[in-house]
Amino acid sequence: MADITAAMVKELREKTDAPMMECKRALTEAAGDMVRAEEILRVKLGSKASKAASRVTAEGLIGLYISPDAKQGAVVEINCETDFVAKNDDFVGFVNALAQLVATSNPADVAALSGAPLGDGTVESVRSALIGKIGENISIRRFQRFATADKLASYVHGGKIGVLVDFSGPDEVGKDLAMHIAATKPRAIDEKGVPEADKEAERSVARQKAAESGKPAEIVEKMVEGSVTKFLKEVALLSQPFVKNDKQSVAQMLKEKSAAVTGFALFVVGEGIEKKTSDFAAEVAAAAAGNA
Repeated sequence: MADITAAMVKELREKTDAPMMECKRALTEAAGDMVRAEEILRVKLGSKASKAASRVTAEGLIGLYISPDAKQGAVVEINCETDFVAKNDDFVGFVNALAQLVATSNPADVAALSGAPLGDGTVESVRSALIGKIGENISIRRFQRFATADKLASYVHGGKIGVLVDFSGPDEVGKDLAMHIAATKPRAIDEKGVPEADKEAERSVARQKAAESGKPAEIVEKMVEGSVTKFLKEVALLSQPFVKNDKQSVAQMLKEKSAAVTGFALFVVGEGIEKKTSDFAAEVAAAAAGNA
């Protein structure tokens, strides 16, 4: 039997907002498997236990760049250790420079970007110098570049959520789409684009919930497929209610405006990264003991 520690219970509680005892029971049932424990809580407690997917768990900044003709653009995520550094002018300048560099030079990956020329050296030499100046580790996590025959629009919220949209139609549609995506965080343009892993995860949770109803197998299967269908409509951009008018879907809004969307990127700072936590009282006690 796995040893369920207080730290594990605390981590699961922070991820899901579920009651502490429920977290402990879920971890015990899952033999300490955190992912499985989250799934168990979703079955028992519903959607309020699915908070982990959108948690911001590390510091940094999202950088966006769109060329003057709106045909090329890029979104980048650069991480640092504290939110204080994320607001540093030198760090902000570095992030913005990398967004423009990605858009104009089209590097193959983070390694290629690190070796690209920047200023009097390379991206890597500038990064290293910045680490020495600021005193915190800085890492280039990811980027996505767009080149389109249509046009691009962007939206960044507080430096922590960044969206780049490839669309056709009036300029205001692009801005509205970018803001909508930042608010609702769709996983794909349409239901076909939702990753199979996401569908299977939702199907697994729905099947466990339906099984607890005690209904016949054929009814359970219909309940499962109904839940998955509902999930797909919620996470597919075109079927979502438009944030500026929830009486119509995004697809209906686009049709009304004679517009279309062909792609988007959504970056959230620290998404999927566990943020380091510390016990201040314990650190003080340890320091005092060391100085005794």
